[in-house]
Formats: sequence, structure tokens, C-alpha cells
Amino acid sequence: MKQIITIALFLITANLLAQKPCEYSTNVNDSIGTYKSTKEYIVSEKNFGGNSSYIFYSLALTDGMPTLSVQLIQKSKDFIKANCFDKNSKLILQLNNGKIVTLLHVDGENCGTTLRDDKGFDNRVNTGNFMFMKGSLEELKKSPVSLMRIQYLTGMEDYILKKELISELNNETYQPETYFINNLRCIE
Repeated sequence: MKQIITIALFLITANLLAQKPCEYSTNVNDSIGTYKSTKEYIVSEKNFGGNSSYIFYSLALTDGMPTLSVQLIQKSKDFIKANCFDKNSKLILQLNNGKIVTLLHVDGENCGTTLRDDKGFDNRVNTGNFMFMKGSLEELKKSPVSLMRIQYLTGMEDYILKKELISELNNETYQPETYFINNLRCIE
């Protein structure tokens, strides 16, 4: 019996030590309220024919309300289609266990900003903030995400989330499938 308890304690300790500490870009607690936001994390990256697109996630907790910030960056010398968020925009996540989780856009209409860099590329940056529906946090803690659908004002796009992504942008390794499993604890 002592061996079983010892093994169980070892496994629990190893699991706790294996988790990376939470990294925040902002962590404020003052008389106005509390706000903390995790650092941005790449969940999708496409580079093809001189065009690049990136999707970053960050989790935020504002006075007890958890949200997901989704930042889309597109880079091209060609025309970049505007994907606008509005009050009807949604982020739909299909989990590996077959369940679907929907997050609702919380801001008004936003089509992003286009900036031209010194190399002649147009860069479109757009950020949408989405709130979690009741019960969705618990589902996201249990199962990896296999597919993400973003419903824009101007259409929708699907993205397959990889188990492992080695970014060409910064040569770092990311695990988009398990982003929520690994990071939701940072805003609890």
C-alpha cells in the first residue's frame, strides 16, 4: 500500500513540476480592478509564395471575466482581404473528443489596421476579443482542440491546429492543440 501511495505522490509531483509557470504581459491589481493577460502564443502560421499569416492567442482575466484575445497578422505584397469582426463574430473550436465550444466576440466592428513596412509589404493586424460561454472552460481543460473556425462579418475561415508547430517566425516550438489545457490555469 505504501508503494502505491509513493508512486501516486511521485506522479502528481512530476506533473506539477512539468507545468511551465504562467507568463504574463500584463498583471495589474489596483483600486479600479484587476486585469491580467498572458503573453501571446502562436497557434497558426502559414508561409507560402511570399505571403505570411499568423494567429496568436492570449488569455485575459478582467475583474473575474475570462476572455480570449485572437490576433491575426497577414503580410503580403499583394492585396490583403479584410476579415472584419463584428457583434455576430464567433470563434468555434472542435475538440478531439468531438465536442464543439463556441466563443462570442465582445467588441464592436473591427477590420484591423494595415501598415506598410520598409520592405514594401503590407501588414494587416486585427485583434478580436472573445468571451467563453458557460461550461466551455471546463470542456477546454479536458480535451485538445483539433479545428478552429473563425466566423467574420465578411465570411469564415477554418484552421487545423497542430499538435506541434515549429515557428518560422522565431524558431520556437508551440503546442496549439493543447493551448487551453496548458494555459487556462493562468487566468483562474
